[in-house]
Amino acid sequence: MKILVGTPVYREGAYSLNKFLSNQQQIQQRTLSCELALVTCEADYVGELQKLVEQHRLRATVIPYKVIKPDYAKSRVWNIACGREAVRKYFLENHKFEGLLCLDADMTYDTSLIDIMIKEAEGYDAVFSGYRLRAIGTGLTGAGCLMLSRRILEKVKFRCYEFKNGESITEDNTLEMDLFRVGARIKKGIFLAIDHYSTSDEFKHIEPKQVGLWDSIMTAPMIRYCLIRVNVLLKTNLSSRLFVLANRFRKNR
Repeated sequence: MKILVGTPVYREGAYSLNKFLSNQQQIQQRTLSCELALVTCEADYVGELQKLVEQHRLRATVIPYKVIKPDYAKSRVWNIACGREAVRKYFLENHKFEGLLCLDADMTYDTSLIDIMIKEAEGYDAVFSGYRLRAIGTGLTGAGCLMLSRRILEKVKFRCYEFKNGESITEDNTLEMDLFRVGARIKKGIFLAIDHYSTSDEFKHIEPKQVGLWDSIMTAPMIRYCLIRVNVLLKTNLSSRLFVLANRFRKNR
């Protein structure tokens, strides 16, 4: 199964990029059927990224993209949303790929990543593997480790919301809503070890494990669809704030 790994990159957030690329080199050595696509909206960063992938001897493409957003928009959510959408379009144009694996450049992954995610994706359109967040708690719904099938990528796009009141809804939340809307088969869990970096050296680690009842309920596709849909209607991101407060309460009990 030929997999495209797609990752948005920007210079300011590239504090752990060398660790990510070294990890990708290990993954590609273990799994020959994957390639990497780095996308950036910084035109002067393209050449530097090309040199880095060559130094790490990666099967990789660097793709520049433009951020298209409303005149009033100020949030960085547009950068990531447009970056992931550039990856989606590149994936659909290259029919040799059967699945898209969305990863973040501030994480490193079990070197068996591809094999694990392919196995978990059998019979599913979207598989989310959770990771430790910088806020309190474990995220099971972000796009930091997300496998998507070609079938479903032809039906959904990466997009985000930013309202004139300054509130925004990220592309991964919007994707969850859209996946449920089109009837995607969704699976969520903690399937592999991931290190999530906050600086070049500091990170939060997670090992594969069973998901508890609370997290299973709160991340169920229908529950998430309803919460995110309410956020859109109210033009707020209340559910994310409630998630952080709930996890703080659980930790302090």
